[in-house]
Amino acid sequence: GIEKVISESKADLVVNGIAGAAGLYPSVFTLQNKIDLALANKETIVMAGDLIRSLAGKNNCALLPVDSEHSAVFNLISKYGHDSVDSVILTASGGPFRNVPSDELQYKKPSDALKHPTWNMGTKITIDSASLANKGLEVIEACKLFDMSPEKVQVVVHPQSIVHSLIRTKDGVLYAQMSKPDMRHPILSALTWPHFTPNHLEPFDIIAASFENGITLSFFPPRIKDFPMLSLAYDAVKAEGAYTIAYNAANEIAVDAYLHDKINFTDIPLVTEKTLEHDWSKAAVTFDEVFLFDSQARKIASGGIF
Repeated sequence: GIEKVISESKADLVVNGIAGAAGLYPSVFTLQNKIDLALANKETIVMAGDLIRSLAGKNNCALLPVDSEHSAVFNLISKYGHDSVDSVILTASGGPFRNVPSDELQYKKPSDALKHPTWNMGTKITIDSASLANKGLEVIEACKLFDMSPEKVQVVVHPQSIVHSLIRTKDGVLYAQMSKPDMRHPILSALTWPHFTPNHLEPFDIIAASFENGITLSFFPPRIKDFPMLSLAYDAVKAEGAYTIAYNAANEIAVDAYLHDKINFTDIPLVTEKTLEHDWSKAAVTFDEVFLFDSQARKIASGGIF
């Protein structure tokens, strides 16, 4: 059905908002049909970043990030130039468990994890936000999409979700993109790129936000020890090979198990870590190999649960 709608719609641009690894093949099919791709499916880049970028370049297709964080970085880099950028800072809301003591996390149920404080998102991505796996996936995506080493991609917790990400230029100055936490902004940015189009969206009023609504922008370091999915993502992208494929696959299996009350919240990183202990050093050089490694990692992760 997805193949049919892509091939028969004669679209100029496909927006891929499918959750999880299931979104990879539609991305591949879009680019194979020489259609520009607006990507809200971060797993496409996490699993097959080099192959996807190569395919997009070969077919002269635009590859436009739609996640609010990567959309912000993309636009900032476009303005200042990649050679001027020293590092990237991705902001994270911290999720619903940002202030929950570490000894209480194991008792948190899916219904608790699905109460996101600032964003209204799908089930999988909301759980990932609670565990910081979503930010881990975004770190991997930023490294692969913007040619940044893991050491040059930082995460800060920003509960208000007003600053969507920042870049630091080589002169040490920070530049940020700010707007309300509304996905219509990055979607519109992708749909109208490379132009800035007047629109009906309400502009962010920094004065009203501060004095009328009492919004104060705050930033904190992430709780790495309490939410190890973030550090595991850094380990995976540093290791290269197929480790990022295994990271994503294991997390998807663990999240599904958590949603069905088969494991505790704190077991999600344990399942992922055990999966990553296997040898994933061989890099995938074709999309078929990407899917093969994904399947192998899912079997390993499932074996650690059932």
